[in-house]
Amino acid sequence: MSKVEEFEELRPLLFSIAYRILGSVAEAEDAVQETWLRFDGSSTRPTSTRAFLATAVTRISIDVLRSARVRREEYVGPWFPEPLLSDPYQDPARAVELADSVSMAALLLLERLSPLERAVFVLREVFAFGFDEVATAVGRSEAACRQLLVRARRHMAAGRPRFAADRLEQQELATRFFDALKNGDVGELQSLLAADVQLAGDGGGKAPQLAKAIIGAENVARVLGTVFPLMSRIDVTCEPHEVNGQPGAVLRDRDGRVLHTLALDVLDGRIQTIRAVLNPDKLGHIGPVADAWAIDREVKQARRQRS
Repeated sequence: MSKVEEFEELRPLLFSIAYRILGSVAEAEDAVQETWLRFDGSSTRPTSTRAFLATAVTRISIDVLRSARVRREEYVGPWFPEPLLSDPYQDPARAVELADSVSMAALLLLERLSPLERAVFVLREVFAFGFDEVATAVGRSEAACRQLLVRARRHMAAGRPRFAADRLEQQELATRFFDALKNGDVGELQSLLAADVQLAGDGGGKAPQLAKAIIGAENVARVLGTVFPLMSRIDVTCEPHEVNGQPGAVLRDRDGRVLHTLALDVLDGRIQTIRAVLNPDKLGHIGPVADAWAIDREVKQARRQRS
């Protein structure tokens, strides 16, 4: 097998590692490309190509994350990971861990960890690398990695319950939710939302966004049930789609350009959190991006006409 073939076979794994460490599709793709350059430039073939590439992409991702932390501290409004519509790496034996670790909720919890804790958790807990491989990847002893993992597990466990809703139940709830959204059925929307549901958006100062999170089933249902019918009137479509392993949707303008994504957290038969990513810098990997400001003006015009 040639170097190119070896690398391409492992590319999905490398991207999935980098994305979970970085929470950014673009940065993960850059990390994978840099990994290829290091592999291609190496004059010797490693004993284990998988271990070599995993180590390289992990170290690159840790360095990128450290510099990204400064930018995220200066970010305008809530920061959410870039939405991922499909994870390229699949492993039936790790399906639950892979799906859980890529959710918006899990990635936001990972943001609380140090870069080393995050890398160790991803490699060991999600992808089941041996402690010897993890230690090599992060440049620490196995004992130190075990301690890093203990701290990471503690932070992750304290942050949230596992979103263990049945997949069929999730999809059925999401279908009802998006039908109610399209119809502006406030009562139906409210019945699907947890009492303390939160609606929050990430616009990064580059798109219209909520001034703050909206909390409570009645408030969230009223906002959604008012805004989405207006958006439908100007030909914005809501395309149900899995987002970060959870039920969600991609919203598009009349020309099919991406306006924003929605991701739903479901627990105990209710929607707990709704996260919208509106920042155009985080949507380009999905497709051409809509002018969110122009859509916002059209929605306001449609509201005036209706009133």
